[in-house]
Amino acid sequence: MSEADGVGPARVVVGTSDSLSSRTALYRAAEEARRRDAELWAVLAWDTPGGELTAHRPAGTEPLLDEWRRPARRALLTVLHETFGTAGPGVPMRAVLGRGPAGRTLVHIADRAGDLLVVGAGRRGRLRRLLSPSVSRYCIAHAACPVLAVPPSPLAADWKAAHRRNALRLPLDTRHLTDETQAKVPPER
Repeated sequence: MSEADGVGPARVVVGTSDSLSSRTALYRAAEEARRRDAELWAVLAWDTPGGELTAHRPAGTEPLLDEWRRPARRALLTVLHETFGTAGPGVPMRAVLGRGPAGRTLVHIADRAGDLLVVGAGRRGRLRRLLSPSVSRYCIAHAACPVLAVPPSPLAADWKAAHRRNALRLPLDTRHLTDETQAKVPPER
């Protein structure tokens, strides 16, 4: 089956990393895959040390490339296991490594018109926006398929603030986090 001509099972392609917004996108992508009766393709984009400068190497350096690919594969499998556990996402899933910048890699893999590309749209500060391009904006501008940009979890800001205070060894009072979390989570029916 060719991926480029639109033949094959329906796919929901999702960009993954170890970030909280990525995990939120991963959950949403699994939900969309169940809804569409589609395969879930979890993609981790990775690059060689030195990026494009080391991408074009002479023949015979394949073992070195495998050595660089191994940690990326381990990171992808760890994220999937930590997100879904041993039960998995409840739909057929493929773990895919793509070499290159994240936006370009995701757009290249989600190349069918019937695909759905899911990316996390985490909040980014001014400095980070200036130094590194937004993956979600790149995908929205260049993808041949619909793109779902998943906003960060409402608890992400609280988690980051607690993490920052902990890293700086400042006193951390978690009582207000518990109260706010209970207010944000709807009661079970």
